[in-house]
Amino acid sequence: MRRPRIKPRERDTIVQALRAGVVPKLGLQHIQVGRGREIEELVRDIKRIGDGGASIRFVIGDYGSGKTFFLNLGRLIALEKGMVVLSADLAPDRRLHATGGQARSLYAEMTRNASTRTKPVGGAMASVVERFVSQALRAAEIGDQETGVVIREKLAHLEDLTGGYDFATVIARYWEGFETGSEDLKSAALRWLRAEYSTRTDARKALGVRTITSDGNFYDQLKLLARFTRQAGYRGLLVSLDELVNLYKLTSPLARKGNYEQILRILNDVLQGSASHLGFLLGGTPEFLMDTRRGLYSYEALQSRLAENTFARDGLVDLSGPVIRLANLTPEDMYVLLTNIRRVMQGDNATLPDEALTAFMTYCSDRIGDAYFRTPRNTVTAFVNMLSVLEQNPGIDWPTLIGSVDVVEDFGDVMGESRNDGADDELASFKL
Repeated sequence: MRRPRIKPRERDTIVQALRAGVVPKLGLQHIQVGRGREIEELVRDIKRIGDGGASIRFVIGDYGSGKTFFLNLGRLIALEKGMVVLSADLAPDRRLHATGGQARSLYAEMTRNASTRTKPVGGAMASVVERFVSQALRAAEIGDQETGVVIREKLAHLEDLTGGYDFATVIARYWEGFETGSEDLKSAALRWLRAEYSTRTDARKALGVRTITSDGNFYDQLKLLARFTRQAGYRGLLVSLDELVNLYKLTSPLARKGNYEQILRILNDVLQGSASHLGFLLGGTPEFLMDTRRGLYSYEALQSRLAENTFARDGLVDLSGPVIRLANLTPEDMYVLLTNIRRVMQGDNATLPDEALTAFMTYCSDRIGDAYFRTPRNTVTAFVNMLSVLEQNPGIDWPTLIGSVDVVEDFGDVMGESRNDGADDELASFKL
């Protein structure tokens, strides 16, 4: 199969991200290895969302096992399939449930990072609304109607949902700003959609609505937004949240319970068919899932819904449930991964020979053992650093460089996540 061409911007993004030990948002198809069955499940989930259903997946793995990469891979698939993607990392000031504005803060971060296929790195909320307005304008011209009337008709079904009337009103206010050339009114509408109003008074003064996105209606707003993206011509909405271990770290049992109840509400909606055109990808560690004192398993209703299939043992797997556990990289996966990185950095006519990859892996294995397969972030960072030195110092050869680097130090603090998975063939399977 012919390899996809690497654009200069993609190359720079990949190299900079991998050197920093983080996952690039562009060019994932050039470095992914393995994960074929998991990718197939993601594709099925996204098809289900596009067909009007809902999906939720808990992506579980140790630090550095590739959760962030897998979440970004799901994000890429969704964008290729014509969806809107909201993404964010949970943090002490960003949670699924709170009383001090932390849930609103998470929603604001997610909507700021809204992405579409034409705007894959975020900032796409305005484009989504513009697309809806443009379609309404064309429909009004064809039907010889007022555009405002068409907009209200298209959004009438939202008014049956919690907060739907004000949501529809805000979209109508955006149209008024579009029609009259009022950038202030358009900006106010976008601020409301991005949860940037902290008081109802300010929102009522700017837009004439009585509600705002708050800690209490976080999930209701997501369901409204999912319906709206569908009306705007997209296939649906995918919500990708990482670092859910921050919920496990909450010291207050009451705060943890509130967040786990929010997760249970979402899970029940998805499993019972109450949500539509909406999907969730949630990344967390095994402790976050299985700890019976502080993790999801501490909440009995979640434990019963997320428990493993007891028949999936002795090498057998079941990927039909909500939980996807990320297995460790194999040595073969690691070799392909390093080969892909070499191609990104050195092109198809790479100067670093294959035996150098084998030598690098052997050196890592001798110094670190099997741990470097479980947590590949630092392995990748060390390899990228080695290629950078070779590129900038033509007089040095790779055997000398490998022998002079203390790779042990690079693996001392295995706390990041940058496993890079997939294959060109698998990527091609979900291209539009």
